[in-house]
Amino acid sequence: MEIYHKIQLYFLAYFLYLLLFLCCAEGISRAEFPDGFLFGTATSAYQIEGATLEDGKSLSNWDVFSHVPGKIETGENGDVAVDHYHRYLEDIELIHSLGVNAYRFSISWARILPRGRFGSINPAGVKFYNNIIDGLLLKGIEPFVTINHHDIPQELEDRYGGFLSPLVQEDFVLFANTCFENYGDRVKYWTTINEPNIYTDMGYIRGVYPPAHCVESYSNCSGGNSEREPLLVMHNLLISHAKAAYIYREHYQDSGILVLSPEKIKIYKITSTELKQEVEIPQISLYLLLYVNIETHLSQAVHFSVCKQIIRNPSIKQVKQGGSIGVVVHAFMYEPMSDQECDLEAASRAFAFNIGWLTAILINLVTKKMVLDPLLNGDYPPEMHHLLGKNMPKFSPDELKKIKGSIDFIGINHYSSLYAENCSYSQTKLGCQAIKGFVYTTGERNGIPIGEPTAMPRFYVVPSGLEKLIDYLKTRYNNKPIFVTENGLSQMDQPEERDRELLNDAKRVEYHTAYLAFLAQAIRKGADVRGYFVWSLMDNFEWINGYSIKFGLYYVDFKTLRRIPKLSAKWYTSFLSYNNQINRNGVIRRSPMNSTVISLKFE
Repeated sequence: MEIYHKIQLYFLAYFLYLLLFLCCAEGISRAEFPDGFLFGTATSAYQIEGATLEDGKSLSNWDVFSHVPGKIETGENGDVAVDHYHRYLEDIELIHSLGVNAYRFSISWARILPRGRFGSINPAGVKFYNNIIDGLLLKGIEPFVTINHHDIPQELEDRYGGFLSPLVQEDFVLFANTCFENYGDRVKYWTTINEPNIYTDMGYIRGVYPPAHCVESYSNCSGGNSEREPLLVMHNLLISHAKAAYIYREHYQDSGILVLSPEKIKIYKITSTELKQEVEIPQISLYLLLYVNIETHLSQAVHFSVCKQIIRNPSIKQVKQGGSIGVVVHAFMYEPMSDQECDLEAASRAFAFNIGWLTAILINLVTKKMVLDPLLNGDYPPEMHHLLGKNMPKFSPDELKKIKGSIDFIGINHYSSLYAENCSYSQTKLGCQAIKGFVYTTGERNGIPIGEPTAMPRFYVVPSGLEKLIDYLKTRYNNKPIFVTENGLSQMDQPEERDRELLNDAKRVEYHTAYLAFLAQAIRKGADVRGYFVWSLMDNFEWINGYSIKFGLYYVDFKTLRRIPKLSAKWYTSFLSYNNQINRNGVIRRSPMNSTVISLKFE
C-alpha cells in the first residue's frame, strides 16, 4: 500500500507540474478564446454504441464489413464497442465532469430507419437519441449532431449500391428530415455528413472502408472503378447534403422578427433571406427567448410559451427552430515538397481535390485560383475538369440552386500536415492518379518526418498546421464560420504499459495544448472559429484499426468496459475551469452563428 501511495503522489505532483507548465509557461488558457466558444469532445455512433441488432436496429454497412475476415487489422468489430447504448447515462456524466459545453455525436441511420424508406421509423431508436439529447441539455451541454458518420443501412447497399446510386438521395433526405422533426427543437448545430472526402477516398479509391471498391494499384478490394466511382459517390453525397439542408431551411430553420407596439406584436416570417409573411397578434404577457443576430440585426424566435390563444393560431407556428447546418471535411494542411513551381501547384491541387472538391460546390465565392460559385461556371473546380474531363458528373439547375450556399459553417477534422509533391510525370508512386490530382502526399521529406509520428499512419504532430489551415480557409472562403470538429492524438495500445503510457498520456496533453495555442493565434488574427472538439471522449473502435489505436480522454478496459480518466481528461477539466462561460441553463450565452440568447418578459 505504501508503494501504491507513493505512486499516487508521484502522479499528482507530475500532473500539477504539467498543468503549471502548460497553462502558464506556454501561455494558453480558456480566457484566450471568445465568449460562447464551444469546447467539447466527440464520438460517432458505430464506434461507441454496440447493441448492433437490439431494439429494432438493422445491420449497417460497418456491421457487415467488420465481420469479413481480413478487413479489420485486429479481427475485431463494433458489435459491443464501448456499449454506449446501455451506458449512455454514465457517459453523459463523464462528459459533464469534463466541464465541456458541447458534445458532438452521430445518429445511427440503421437504428432510426432500419430499412430506409422501404420500412418504418424505429421508435426505440428515436427514443434513444431523445434520451441522449435531453440528458445533455439537463447538464447544460449543447448537442452538436452529425446525421451520418460513415454508416448506412446495409439494405440500401444491397438494393442499389448506397451512395453510388442517385436513389440514395431520397433515403438520405428522409433520414435527415426524421432527425430534424424529432430533435430539431433542441438541437441547434447540425452537420449532415462527416468527411465525405474520406468516405469516398477510403471506400472507393483505396478500398479499405466498405464497400471496398478500388483498382489494382491498391490491394484487398472487391472490384470497382477508382477513376469513375469516387466522382459519382461524391456527387451523390453533395446532392444528398444539399437536399437535406434545403429541407431544413425551408421547414425547420425559419426564423422571425418580432416588432412590438402598445397593442400588438408583429411577427415577420423569414425563410433564408426572404421576407414572406407578416402576422399580428394581441399584445399579452409572455416569456420569449430571442436569438439576437449581431451581424444582420434580426431576431430569431426559437422557443416560447404563451397562452392557448396564440398556440392555436397556426401562423404562429411559422416561427421555427433557428439552428445552423454545415458539413464536416477531413482537412490536412498541405506543404509543398519543394520550392519548385510544380510542387507549389501540387499543394494547391491537393487542397482542390480534398477540400475544394467539396466546399467549391457548397460556398458561393470566387478566388483567383478557383471558381467556387457553381452559378458562374455551373460545375466543379477547373482543376478537376482539366485532369478528369468527361468523367466529371453534371449538376442540374435545380441541384445547383439547392447546393449554392447550403452551409452555415464549415466543420474540419484536422489531425496533421503532409508534404505534397507533383507526380504527373512519374506516376509509379502509390496513389498517384488523376482522381487524386496527380499529387503524391507524404509525411517525410529527405527521410525527415514533418512532425513527430503517432500511432496512426500519416498523422504527425504539427500544431502550426492548424493555424495555417485556418488561415487558408479564412482567406479562401471569406472567413466562413469554422468549427474544429475533431482533433486528437493517436497512441498504440500497450496493455502491459497501461499505467505508464496510456493513463499518464502526457503527450496527448502536450498535443492539445499546442494545437489550442495555434488555434487561439488564428482567432486573434481574425478567423471566425467558434468551437473545438477533442477526438475522442473515450477509446473506441477506430475503424480498420479496431481497438488497437487510442484517441480517448478516457481509457476503456474492454474486458470490463470500465471507463478510467487519463491525465488528458484531468488536464481538459482544469483548462476549462477557468473563465467558463454561462451555459445554456444560464441567463446569457453566445448562441449559434454569433448571437446572444436573452431572456425577455413582455408585459
